[in-house]
Amino acid sequence: MIADQFETFLFDLDGVIYLGDEALPHAVDGVNRLYEQNKRIRFLTNDPRPTRQAVASRLRELGIRVDKEEIVTAAWATAAHLRREGVTTAAAVGSEGLRTELRQQGITVTNESPDAVVVGVDEQTTYADIRRATRHIDQGAQFVGTNPDGAFPTPDGPAPGAGAIVRAVETSTGASPTVVGKPEPLMFEMALEGTDVVQNAVVIGDNPATDILGAHRAGLTGILVADEAPIAASSQDFTHPDEVIRSLSGLFSHTVTPWDNPQYSWPADIRPGVGAVILNESGEVLLLKRADKEQWALPTGTVERGEAVEEAILREVQEETGLQITVDRLTGVYSHPEQQVFSYPSGETVHFVTNCFLCSVDGGTLEADQDEALDVRFADTDRLPNRILPMHPRWITDAVEGTNVTIA
Repeated sequence: MIADQFETFLFDLDGVIYLGDEALPHAVDGVNRLYEQNKRIRFLTNDPRPTRQAVASRLRELGIRVDKEEIVTAAWATAAHLRREGVTTAAAVGSEGLRTELRQQGITVTNESPDAVVVGVDEQTTYADIRRATRHIDQGAQFVGTNPDGAFPTPDGPAPGAGAIVRAVETSTGASPTVVGKPEPLMFEMALEGTDVVQNAVVIGDNPATDILGAHRAGLTGILVADEAPIAASSQDFTHPDEVIRSLSGLFSHTVTPWDNPQYSWPADIRPGVGAVILNESGEVLLLKRADKEQWALPTGTVERGEAVEEAILREVQEETGLQITVDRLTGVYSHPEQQVFSYPSGETVHFVTNCFLCSVDGGTLEADQDEALDVRFADTDRLPNRILPMHPRWITDAVEGTNVTIA
């Protein structure tokens, strides 16, 4: 049984434990049964408005014997993260519950030169609040969002969530926030702080885009509470649950194959890319030393809006190496995430679908631009540098020895 496979259970609340003011069938009995087995339990909610105490009181009214310390709200997790980062003062956009959680972590809530701006939401959030947050960030304050949810349900229909306010501030400042709530891994890291290894923990939620994606990004097994399994475009989709149960009674009748963490991060974006295998008259291949990782690589780049792939590779090569080239033929299209997902120092993760071309030199002067390329040179295809991007030797072989287009 799932209940026997794990020692720590991380439960979403709305849609898993309760719906509106009512407990869902088997939810209270299921959770209390885990308590009887001495399981470690945490309750996670992206709602940044209530305090942990308020959430604990609500669960006790439903019949779940929970301690406040077992509650992880987006507000509490944000405050705990800031405390861990050494932040001592913060401005807050959001509820009094958010301010309470900040103060309880020893953070002074102030609008006088705060170290950070925490953006959440409540029903009283105004344009003036957004303008205030924008001013603080423009003056150097760290930008932190409680959670990314664009909306939350109400009896009268959806209402703007913290994510809507975070994006308004992001648009007005041009700054990228640190976001704590699901599906960001930070929420799960805060929930698991002080517990045993990750393999002993499982996430149970009702939203593939937050609970399951967040679980998998954090390296955890994710179980979906739903009437039927969602359809995923790919078996490698991080939003695809490891198991589906209709209620928490399924924890005592189902088993699950634990999540097998892949060797790449979940990409926030997918982009068309281009690469060039450029040979000189001696059959040597052009390599450049990338400025970002100081590794040797083929010239590569991204197709910009309104640009054809051939235009993109001509532009990228000239910008990085100073050479004009002729495109001879398409040699491969490479998209496998294990080779084509890249994480940058900024924290951005991108999945590239790269079109690779065999090319020849048409003119120009070979010179590294010192922005993207630190050095450029031709190398013998049989004696490539040791420190070369791992997928590029195959691209070279496919271009030099192959006659068909490789799809990988």
